[in-house]
Amino acid sequence: MPHPQTGLAAPPRAGAREWTGLAVLSLPTMLLTMDLTVLHLAVPHLSADLRPSAAQLLWITDVYGFLIAGFLITMGALGDRIGRRRLLLTGAVVFAAASILAAYAPTAVTLIAARAVLGVAGATLMPSTLALIRTMFQDPAQRSAAIGVWMAGFMVGGAIGPLAGGALLEHFWWGSVFLLAVPVMGLLLVLGPVLLPEYRASDPGPADPLSALLSLTAVLAVVYGIKDAAAHGPGWTSALAVAAGLAVGAVFVRRQRTLERPMVDLRLFADRSFSTSIGVMTLGSCLMMGINLFVAQYLQMVLDMSPFQAGLWTLPMVGAMLVGTVLATVAARRIRPAFVMGAGLGVAAVGFAVLASADGAAGLTAVVAGTAVFAVGLAPASALGTDIVVGAAPPERAGAASALSETGNELGGALGIAVLGSIGAAVYRTSMEGALPPGLSAGAAQDAGATIGGAVAASELLTGPQAAAVLQAAQEAFADSMRTAALAGAVALAAGSVLAVALLRRVRPTAHGAAEPAV
Repeated sequence: MPHPQTGLAAPPRAGAREWTGLAVLSLPTMLLTMDLTVLHLAVPHLSADLRPSAAQLLWITDVYGFLIAGFLITMGALGDRIGRRRLLLTGAVVFAAASILAAYAPTAVTLIAARAVLGVAGATLMPSTLALIRTMFQDPAQRSAAIGVWMAGFMVGGAIGPLAGGALLEHFWWGSVFLLAVPVMGLLLVLGPVLLPEYRASDPGPADPLSALLSLTAVLAVVYGIKDAAAHGPGWTSALAVAAGLAVGAVFVRRQRTLERPMVDLRLFADRSFSTSIGVMTLGSCLMMGINLFVAQYLQMVLDMSPFQAGLWTLPMVGAMLVGTVLATVAARRIRPAFVMGAGLGVAAVGFAVLASADGAAGLTAVVAGTAVFAVGLAPASALGTDIVVGAAPPERAGAASALSETGNELGGALGIAVLGSIGAAVYRTSMEGALPPGLSAGAAQDAGATIGGAVAASELLTGPQAAAVLQAAQEAFADSMRTAALAGAVALAAGSVLAVALLRRVRPTAHGAAEPAV
């Protein structure tokens, strides 16, 4: 039957089986976010048990995210080739096995290896789930709603992770947090073959391991350089890593342009809606991850909350993002996504401005309100941007397109932590100059002046008024750094709002079909 607006044959609508399958696809997305959050809670416990070196602890926390980011493009293209359901279920088996290995790891080296395997397996899950949604939901309005549900899985996982992890750590050993993955993946393996369709490209062309190696090297080098700059400040190591990654990335791009059947179809970026959506999502991920780093430290080190209490106070943000996702999906059926996304980014800018009013130890209201407001505002950019990216790619390239979207999010998150973290660190150090009480040892003054964590540790070794003065100075300096970072984010979001409206104005509401041709 022709579509009333476009005159084209209306795409088939999904039924009960597809919507039930969507619930199954939400399981791995929820788990991936949980796995990121629970580790941070477990770090003090596993450090006491395994006694990793500083370098080993860094790899335990970072290798998972590194390899997810590095393998996304390769796994997205692989799913298009061998079958998205097959790759998803294979990844689920490997993820469950690696989770068990991590839970019972006897040494730090074993845990690093398990986390590395978890990262590779995690990279199979995200593009596979999103590409399967593209296959299952061909009606644009239904697909938009399905992607909103899929994104809700990430948010719910982020909310459940600290709470479930905190509860487990109160009663069991540190490895128990990794076992959360086993029943979830088991359910996916039981229900997936029944409810999920298989899809693979009919003629994917020859395998291209060189392109896979180039993409992996480029992304890993850039992410490593950005994270090194965030951890230690800009330097030659981080600059060389980013430069090397960009150089390898340029070789990868050139190779894709010369291949008859490239691993990544760069012609997708010629579609303004595709490239702009990835840019908007990267901006949102950048600012969300960057500011959440400040919020987590503020709640625990300035307001003196436990990790579990801090997790509870982030629930309003998660709930607000769920609401924003639903509202954006409904609004986009009648209003052009450009205006929904632009308005959302404007609201998010207001939320960052509210967060910038947080005042030392009395800023809980501003933090909770600010994070909730910016979460509502950033939700449309994520939900509608993902929908535009997936819809712009042909079905046989949906896996690769989904991987590009997720890679942008990963790079954006790393960049946000580096950029906003660097801004905050500079403000903190400046604020601490001359604020420390006299009589501190050189080591204590250096530690306290570098980070709020160092100041808390230094204050625990002091007594009386001197300890209180160090802690108060650090808390005020950190509040200054968070306010400055939030203001920078507000400016960036305001600019992003204008660009989103200008560049995405030709994308029709989801009830009216696809985007008009970009010009």
